[in-house]
Amino acid sequence: MKLDHEDLNRLIEKISTSDIQEFLLEGEDFKLEIKRNLFDQNQGTKNLVSNGSYESQTITNQKPINDNVSIANEPEKPQVAPPGRSDLTEITSPMVGTFYRAAAPGEEPFVEVGNNIKVGQTICILEAMKLMNEIESEFNAEIVEILVENGTPVEFGQVLMRVKQS
Repeated sequence: MKLDHEDLNRLIEKISTSDIQEFLLEGEDFKLEIKRNLFDQNQGTKNLVSNGSYESQTITNQKPINDNVSIANEPEKPQVAPPGRSDLTEITSPMVGTFYRAAAPGEEPFVEVGNNIKVGQTICILEAMKLMNEIESEFNAEIVEILVENGTPVEFGQVLMRVKQS
């Protein structure tokens, strides 16, 4: 399968006008991954982000094609939490997904800094493939830091919160 710039532009246009949130297409000599509605903290807007490679050329998030699409030559690096105190326990993401602090927009967050949590208490939601996964505390603790902004994509193993176990 070959994919030229015209085909790529038509495909991106179709996806940008549809309800598709994530799209992956692989051919013999390319891989195209498109994710929609990811919050770009630098621009403060929602953008269509295109990641992948075409004929061994990496395409990611830097050179704008149009208002909704951006590409580049280097992959975006996941956010890394700053080193924490040794007396704190890190709660990490068990999966790739989108981090939500509350059950729905406008509702109170599950936890805030300073809250005490108990074993089995929901502390956040990770959305993966349209499924809402409630993440529960594995121990009694006090929330010391929340390191991820609401609605932000997270990687497997990324530190979400730091807590002080009680």
